[in-house]
Amino acid sequence: MKNRQQDHVVTLIWAETNNVRSNFRRVFLRIMTIFIFFFCLLYVLYSIICLNPSFKLTQRPLDTFMRFDQENTIQKNLNIIPPEKTQLHHIVFGIGSSNATWNYRKEYVKLWWNPNKMRGFVWLDKNMSSTSNYDNVTTTTSLPKIMISSDTSRFRYTNKNGDRSGIRISRVLSETVRADSENVRWYVMGDDDTFFVPENLVRVLRKYDHKQFYYIGSVSETHWQNHEFSYNMAYGGGGFAISYPLAKAIEKMQDKCIQRYPYLYGSDDRMQACMAELGVPLTKEVGFHQFDLYGNVMGLLSAHPVAPLISLHHLDKIQPIFPNVTRVKALKRLKKPITLDSAGLMQQSICYDRPRKWTISVSWGYSVQINRGILPAREIEKPITTFNDWYGTNDENSLTFNTRPYHGNGCQRPYFYLLSNAYTSTTNDTTTSVYAHDGAPGGKCKWRMADPSRIRHVNVYKKPDPNLWDKSPRRNCCRVLPTNKNDTLLIDSPTPTPSLSLWFLSDMERRSDYTYCHVQQKTYNAS
Repeated sequence: MKNRQQDHVVTLIWAETNNVRSNFRRVFLRIMTIFIFFFCLLYVLYSIICLNPSFKLTQRPLDTFMRFDQENTIQKNLNIIPPEKTQLHHIVFGIGSSNATWNYRKEYVKLWWNPNKMRGFVWLDKNMSSTSNYDNVTTTTSLPKIMISSDTSRFRYTNKNGDRSGIRISRVLSETVRADSENVRWYVMGDDDTFFVPENLVRVLRKYDHKQFYYIGSVSETHWQNHEFSYNMAYGGGGFAISYPLAKAIEKMQDKCIQRYPYLYGSDDRMQACMAELGVPLTKEVGFHQFDLYGNVMGLLSAHPVAPLISLHHLDKIQPIFPNVTRVKALKRLKKPITLDSAGLMQQSICYDRPRKWTISVSWGYSVQINRGILPAREIEKPITTFNDWYGTNDENSLTFNTRPYHGNGCQRPYFYLLSNAYTSTTNDTTTSVYAHDGAPGGKCKWRMADPSRIRHVNVYKKPDPNLWDKSPRRNCCRVLPTNKNDTLLIDSPTPTPSLSLWFLSDMERRSDYTYCHVQQKTYNAS
């Protein structure tokens, strides 16, 4: 009996021991499994964080933000003043001229030159004779300083169709850099028959980093000019801007560069050849106007691109921009709108007079045109061919932009109204510009709609927006206002806003929806 009890006890002890060992194995296996799992997890995280470069890239914005925040904190603590925006005194002008043309073309320069705010030089080929009032020219305070270009006889010139003066004019940049390089951000080149709008020039140059290489200008309006020279070349008559570091680089290598191109025609292509050697492309700004055109440019200026007007050129080749006055007096008429709202000068706005079925286009500060019928904006924004190309082909395909014809049909021919006066209201900041009919005969028309010939004056009310070009480019807005005067058309031209109202037209035009900027209607009495 005792032996059986002892055996039973031994069996229980052995079973208990086996249970303990089994439990220990299970616990050990679980611990090892958890350990291996965490080890693998750590390895995966290590691989993602330390070995994967794409993960590092995703961290850079956070690092950049932290550094930016630290820099801002340091600037606030040290009261660091942010860099000054580009101003007129940061720009140096180099104007190419000659003693044969300067005596009468200086009147163009007087219109836009401000001696108290501007820096620059006029470069002549030689001293002017005493009969040309040279003493008066050099001492007047309304013009840039006269400089004489250095001798260029050592440079070869082999182009049979050109003039070697192109070498001298191309070196105006280098000589201007040597003459004035203190606190300069931009060098702007132009001709003595170039009319600049300096305020808009500054607005455009502020968009670019003057510490980088920039070559800014525009091409010719005539296709074959660009085909002959280059679509990558800025035309000097329309003016072009070169950043300070690029100008210094050109100054160091220009003479050697010129020697390699004796066969080129003029100054602009020599400048572009040197730019190509440096690898600098043309940055195009369509507000520079070469005006390789003949005739009346009213059609082009009445549908200016959505860009600030910077310059006009070939003033001796085109007709006066306002009829029945001299070219100088015509340009002088622009001074009022430039003073009131230079940013909005010649900016187009399009609106509709639904009851009379008219399409109206305003080129602020220059002209208004009234067209019979409801015309889509994509047609009205095209310039009317009141001009001819540089080669006189009368071929619309020779131009570098889309145009619409100047119709002989009296119904399709627009009525033009040109600026006669502009002033600011004494009660608010709104400008009033007055446009008078240009006097051209309208022609007979049998269309059953109101006759625009009864309108003799157009008044446009507009509030200036000096920050217009700090926003994305957009055509201005306008709306016809009611009036009790039968011979006057009143137009409100507000600053464009993101919200637009759709104007659904009559059954005849419902295939297309036209938009205009919604403004509260006001009734004005024409004065």
